[in-house]
Amino acid sequence: MNTFTKSKSTQTFHFMTPKQNSDSLVLTVLVPVRNEGVNIKIMLKVLNGVIEVPHEVLFVYDHPEDDSIEVANSLKDQFPNTRLIHNQLGPGIINALRAGVNDSKGEYVLIFAADEVGPVLAIDDMLELMNEGCDLVSCTRYAHGGRRLGGSKIGHMLSWLANKLFLYAFKSSLSDCTTGIKMFRKSLFNEIKLESSPVGWAVAFELSIKAQLQGYKLGEVPIISIDRLFGGESTFKLGPWFVEYLKWFIWGLKNLRKGKSQKSPPAKGCLPDYYE
Repeated sequence: MNTFTKSKSTQTFHFMTPKQNSDSLVLTVLVPVRNEGVNIKIMLKVLNGVIEVPHEVLFVYDHPEDDSIEVANSLKDQFPNTRLIHNQLGPGIINALRAGVNDSKGEYVLIFAADEVGPVLAIDDMLELMNEGCDLVSCTRYAHGGRRLGGSKIGHMLSWLANKLFLYAFKSSLSDCTTGIKMFRKSLFNEIKLESSPVGWAVAFELSIKAQLQGYKLGEVPIISIDRLFGGESTFKLGPWFVEYLKWFIWGLKNLRKGKSQKSPPAKGCLPDYYE
């Protein structure tokens, strides 16, 4: 594989700015939240200062008592391209993504974490790769130029090991399949049938596996990832996380062999210009 590393089920509150026609939005930044009020204030300032293309920011929440709601509403005049989406499809990141993508207006969707600011510096490169023809661009903490700082040492070790095994077993186009920070064409999300259990960010791993097995053009951009600094609630639980990731790893290996026997097309990939 080559790698280019450069409804009624939702309740929506619209704060669109007249300067951004929803029919011409390039990017939707989709941020699942759970009591991320303090991080939302930082995130909106940084995102709107960095992203130059017409875009919207969607904060997807599960519970009406989430402190993210009050903070987002208080900032609607300052950031009118922000919307709140009430996920009523079920618990977990996977359902938050479904609800958000269903209501998104952008051609591209960027999944982002409310507690991470560092990856915003990769957005321009991600957009560039998408405009060059990639279907999905993933951030990476494990390629040249990428790093992961802070967080659980056990979680870090398991993430690194899972990605190394995946890289060699799958001959993967991506060096970091478990990161949740990914940009993709909205049409891709609707074409890939996602079936993960609502356990952490396992859906990001499933999305990476299925996009590669189905031959989509992939890209990645290095980031420095700094785990949670302020507020919010981490949902990381080692036992369920390990079981769900192991399930998709085994599923991927079985389907990789099946794909080889059927001579299915390999995933293609791309890198930003500074890698060349």
